[in-house]
Amino acid sequence: MAIFIGEYTHTVDDKKRISLPGRFKKDLGKKIVVTRGFDACLFVFTPSVWGDMAEKLGSLLMGSKDQRDIARFMLSGAVEVEVDSIGRILVPDFLRDYANLKSKVVFAGVYNRIEIWNDKEWSDYSKRIEKQADNVAEKLGEIGAL
Repeated sequence: MAIFIGEYTHTVDDKKRISLPGRFKKDLGKKIVVTRGFDACLFVFTPSVWGDMAEKLGSLLMGSKDQRDIARFMLSGAVEVEVDSIGRILVPDFLRDYANLKSKVVFAGVYNRIEIWNDKEWSDYSKRIEKQADNVAEKLGEIGAL
C-alpha cells in the first residue's frame, strides 16, 4: 500500500482537468476512486484501498440512521476516474461543486488517501488546526494514541 504525504497546490485548467502531483502519480495508477470527503473536501483512493473502504461501509448496520447516512454519503458519491497519459483527472461536476473546487486546488496526502481541497478553504483549515495542534496532541496523549 502506498503512503501519501505532503501538500501540493495545482491549477484547474480550461477543460476542468486537474494535474495530479508528481509524487502521487506513480502510486495511484491509471484509475482512481474519488468521493465526497469530510470538511468539504474530496477523498481520492486507489482502487484496492477503496475496495476495503467500500466493504467496511457496505457492512454498516442498516438499522442505524447514522451508519446508513455515512454509507450513502460516501458510496453514492464515489466515481472511478481515469488518469490520462500526462497525469490529469477530470472530476465530475457534482464533486467539484461539493468541494467548491475553482481555479486552484490543494492535494493533501493523508496516509492511505489523498484529499483535494479548495485552496482558500485549505488555507483557513490549516491555520485553524495549527493553532489547535498542541491541544489535540495532549488529548491524543491522554488516550495513549501518541
